Amino acid sequence: MLPAIRQRRLVIGHGQQLTEAAALLSDDARHMAVVCDADGMMVGVVTRTDIVRQIQHCQGCACMTMCADVMTKEVITCAPDQILEDVWSTMKQNRLLCVPVVDAERRPLGLLFASDALEALLSEVEYEEELLKDYVMCVGYR
Repeated sequence: MLPAIRQRRLVIGHGQQLTEAAALLSDDARHMAVVCDADGMMVGVVTRTDIVRQIQHCQGCACMTMCADVMTKEVITCAPDQILEDVWSTMKQNRLLCVPVVDAERRPLGLLFASDALEALLSEVEYEEELLKDYVMCVGYR
């Protein structure tokens, strides 16, 4: 799953304007951008919801708000080697559509979508079901 996760990697600097984050998230498939400091370490995330909430306070057509001013700082993340069932449980419990995948230094690797996690978990269950069916039917044991 890591290649798909890496393809969805959206990173923006904490000093960049919120309008730049809005441009990154203008695609329907993009829900969140990871905000990084100058060293490339994750310091928060900016979501479409964060942008919409802030725009209502902007005056005129120039919104000069920085990403660091509206980002979520307490971010639920996962590691690439974390057990998928545990990640899914956390996502479900917190009603998250996606979570940033970060390395040990909190450098963003990409985003894990709930749909990807469910698809992988379902594939695993289907495979186990086929193995059990083959075992019960004595396929391969003659």
